[in-house]
Formats: sequence, structure tokens, C-alpha cells
Amino acid sequence: MSTLAARPAEAASAPRPSARRPKPRGRYTGWLFVGPFVVVLVAMLIVPIGYALWLSLFRDQLVGGNQFVWFANYVQLFQDSAFWQGLGRVTLFLLVQVPIMLGLALVAALALDSARLWGTGFFRIAVFLPYAVPGVVAALIWGFIYGNQFGLTGAANDLIGIDLLQPFSASWVLTSIGNVVTWEFLGYNMLIFYAALRVVPGELYEAAELDGAGPMRTVFSIKLPALRGPMVIATIFSIIGSFQLFNEPNLLKTLAPNVIGSSFTPNMYAYSLSFSGQQFNYSATVAIVMGVITAVIAYVVQVRGTRQENR
Repeated sequence: MSTLAARPAEAASAPRPSARRPKPRGRYTGWLFVGPFVVVLVAMLIVPIGYALWLSLFRDQLVGGNQFVWFANYVQLFQDSAFWQGLGRVTLFLLVQVPIMLGLALVAALALDSARLWGTGFFRIAVFLPYAVPGVVAALIWGFIYGNQFGLTGAANDLIGIDLLQPFSASWVLTSIGNVVTWEFLGYNMLIFYAALRVVPGELYEAAELDGAGPMRTVFSIKLPALRGPMVIATIFSIIGSFQLFNEPNLLKTLAPNVIGSSFTPNMYAYSLSFSGQQFNYSATVAIVMGVITAVIAYVVQVRGTRQENR
């Protein structure tokens, strides 16, 4: 009895384990790695977007100075014909130039991956090299080529005796700009597709060869399905780049001032409003609207591409 009676007393006097759990070591290690990125993201993206949104809600009045006007700038923008004409140009540019550029990049990547192309290393570097050229330099190079008085185009027209080639005419200037952009970014997209093809398992090609599949059947049954994800990524990047079209037309504007105006693209329009017209509030409105349009279209493309890839 004495032993049994002592056990409850010992249990009562025994120290209870602490209810607090020990803090795991390295609890804040992840934040040390993520912290610099978060700081840059907030400082370079979140804060500028918030500031631009705040500016878009004000207007510099002749009487009273800068006043809060709610969404009056957005109402004015949706009635601005210069903005809609610029948006129409970049939309047409997107619908024509992007499929051509991605199609050529796809053909180049398939040619490199086929192992039947002579001088593969040279061809790969030659196609990718224009991407290494700065956009300003590329626009200047093509501006010299397009020049009617001093460039290659002018020399060709003098040779045939008529002004057949007119890259800076109103009907051809958008095509000329598209040619410059395609020359610049063809190699970049080709490299994305080529890298995706290089990671396709070799067992798939061996199985296709055993089944008697020819080169074209291998392309359509193995290679193209493997490129669905990279194709979506390249398309999204190209959409964003098309809506941000600025460098090429802005540099070529001096060679075609009567064709390329300050509102030729929405980005040029926002730049002109801000730095030439000192209309910072309205310029911020243009930037916000273009950002929303670009984000929505890119998201729709991503969702549709992801659905097709998961089928």
C-alpha cells in the first residue's frame, strides 16, 4: 500500500514538460535569401505602380493647380482617338509579326535539333547574334539600310531606276519596324525552343523509330507537343514586347517624321505626354491602362495554353 500510495505523489511532484515548443533553428534563413528580392520588387515594381495609379487620379487644372478628379483621366483616355489609333497599330503588329517571328524561330530550332544541318554551331550563333546587338544600335543599322537617300534601299532604287522600295511610306513603315523586331528577337525565341527540344528523352525517338515513324511524323508527334509550354512562354513574352513597342519607332521617327508621330504607339504617346507635354497625370493614365490590357491578354494566353498542355 505504501508503494502504491507513493507513486501518485511522485507523479505529482515530477516536473511537467514545458508547453512551449523549441523554436526551430534557421527559422528566418529563408527570409534572408528572399529579402533582397522582396525589397527590389517593392521598390522597383509595387511602389512605381502605386505612384502611377495615384498620379492618374489627379489633373493639373488651370485654376487650382493639381486637383483630385477621380477617374476623369480614364474617361478622357477612352475618348482619345490618338490612344486608340496607337493601340490599333500595336495590336496589328502583334497579330502579324509575332506568328511570323515564332514560326521562323520554330523552324530554326527544328533544323538545329535535326542534326542534319551543316555547320550547326555557326548557324546557331549566327541566328542568335542579332539578339546580342542593343536595340538602339539595331534600329540605327536598319535605319541606314532603309534610307532612301543614303542607304541600301536608295541604292537599290537608283539601280532599277524607280522608287520601288519605300520602307518609310505610310503603308510599309509598320512592316519595316516588324522586320527589325523579328531580326532582333528571332534568335532569342529559337534558343528557347532549341533548349526545350534538347531535353526530350531519347527513348521517345527510339520508340518512334521502332514504330516506323519518319522525320515529319516525329516532329508532329514528339517535338511539337514538347514545345507547347515553351511556345506559351515565348508568346507571352512577345505579347508584352509588342505592347511595349518603343525603341524602334522612336529612333526611326527622325527618318520618317511625317509617318511616325509622337502617338505612333501607346508607349511613345505616354513618353511624349510626360516629357514633352508635361502631362504627367495623363501619361500615368495611359501607362496604367496599357499595363492592365497587357496583363489581361497575357493571362488569357497563359490559361488557354496551360489547358491545351494538360489535355
